[in-house]
Amino acid sequence: MTNRWKGGVLGVLLCAGMGSACSRELDDVVKVPVEQGPSVRLEDHGDWSAEPLAACPVLPAGSTSAACGTLESFDLSACSRDSLGAVRGAGIFTLHVIGNDILTNDNSQGTGAVRILEDGRVFQDGVPFPESRLDESTFFVSRGGTLQDGREYRTSLVGCKAEGATRMTGCFVNCLGGTPAFQGTFELEKVRRREGEAEGSNLELVGEGVVPRGTVADVFVTKGHAYVVSLEDAFKGPGGLYVFDLADRKAPRLVKNVFFPGDSYWNGVWAKDDALYVASAARGLLVFDISDPADPVLVSALPGGGAVNVHTVFVAMDRLYAMAISPAPMTLIFDVKNAREPVLLGRYADPSVNPSVASFPHDATAWGNRLYVNHWRAGLLVLDVSDPANVVKVGEYVYPRSTSHTNRWHYVNNRLIVFEGGEDWGAHVRAIDMTDPKDPILVGEYRLTPGVSVHNMELKGNRLYLSHYQHGVRVLDVSRPSEMKEVAYYNTWRATDRARGLMFFDGAIGVRIPDDGYVYVIDTSRGLLIFEEVE
Repeated sequence: MTNRWKGGVLGVLLCAGMGSACSRELDDVVKVPVEQGPSVRLEDHGDWSAEPLAACPVLPAGSTSAACGTLESFDLSACSRDSLGAVRGAGIFTLHVIGNDILTNDNSQGTGAVRILEDGRVFQDGVPFPESRLDESTFFVSRGGTLQDGREYRTSLVGCKAEGATRMTGCFVNCLGGTPAFQGTFELEKVRRREGEAEGSNLELVGEGVVPRGTVADVFVTKGHAYVVSLEDAFKGPGGLYVFDLADRKAPRLVKNVFFPGDSYWNGVWAKDDALYVASAARGLLVFDISDPADPVLVSALPGGGAVNVHTVFVAMDRLYAMAISPAPMTLIFDVKNAREPVLLGRYADPSVNPSVASFPHDATAWGNRLYVNHWRAGLLVLDVSDPANVVKVGEYVYPRSTSHTNRWHYVNNRLIVFEGGEDWGAHVRAIDMTDPKDPILVGEYRLTPGVSVHNMELKGNRLYLSHYQHGVRVLDVSRPSEMKEVAYYNTWRATDRARGLMFFDGAIGVRIPDDGYVYVIDTSRGLLIFEEVE
């Protein structure tokens, strides 16, 4: 999950993404029809434009006596202020902020969530703005405090133009010691169903299971049980592992939960044979014995030797790949022939990643001796892992301000098509011809509204299943990657669900298809959702 913007001194807080990956055995490649002949190369402009969103800059020093961060400190002369009253009480919005230095600093941006109430109160990521002024011609919110070193800080946002009750643009400033430290523009987009959509189409909800604590992050299904991992959350409590018995899919039954003090941020999960693998932010790769599937027992935490933040895990045949964020961003490669006793074979840290850039291995899939690693700002990496102790990068696909998050592939007619998704404002699905990893070709895109990001994906045959946050579950026919077509959907997000509007990454977050005729989805508020597979 999360690239979250907090109103503080620096304003932008970049965090890791959530996700998981799925592979097929090399001898089980799905043959689906795709276009013949050479791919037509599309130009990739990134997920969003770096242009300023509004014209309401902070007045230059010396031109005003107004204190930094006050309403009077902004130049609103070019704004359409008479439009701003439309957003009062409008509900839940997603938030995108862009720093004025974005052209020289890709990290100068972020996302969040804003809730605007009828009584004029405004919350960002669940935290209220103590100062707010909302009327027919004004949208202004501000909060501040004092740092440990005694310096005062203040964060303020001011609206410049609203497009009805569904979208607003404006400017922000973070003040430190009474002077601007970070400033730029922002946009708000109201969370709502796409025009004309019902709750669902061609996708039937069978059953639902509540996850009582934490924010759910990933799910894996095996041995007649669904294993759901969750993250610690200030509003929802500690994270952990939840085990659901699937004997009755109309009413999945919670039979076990596992929590460890000081280790409650579990973002990824996978299984092989009698082993369950959990990605822990505190202890790396957690290995559980699930010979009794209803009662996981911790066996080990790898690789040992200190704290390791493993974000996701992925298993292909007898290899396990663990994507670690810290203490150094790297991919750990394990042998799992003996599933409950993984053996570390090697580590890969991409040498091209600039330490000043927020980049890390986020997720991966494998095909044979090729590993496709989503490496956030560094893009989608293609690695030769035939020798795990000496991994070689053989290709990459990078787009402007990349947040490469997850991928799936299919291989047919001597062409390898990789479906890639980011996790950001405007993040969407890209279809990339990576037959020649040194010359990847963008051949197709699937986009919905910019204020809602795509997240995880699963590919079965020519159906690509997406967990698409506030846009719920989306199912695409990808038999023609240049013309991906939506064939089914289900809107899991409801404004009335508990804990909505607390973050940008809200809604359908994970999806699995374990070849049992069902689709398993997890939603950040609703928990486990079970659907019939799309024909």
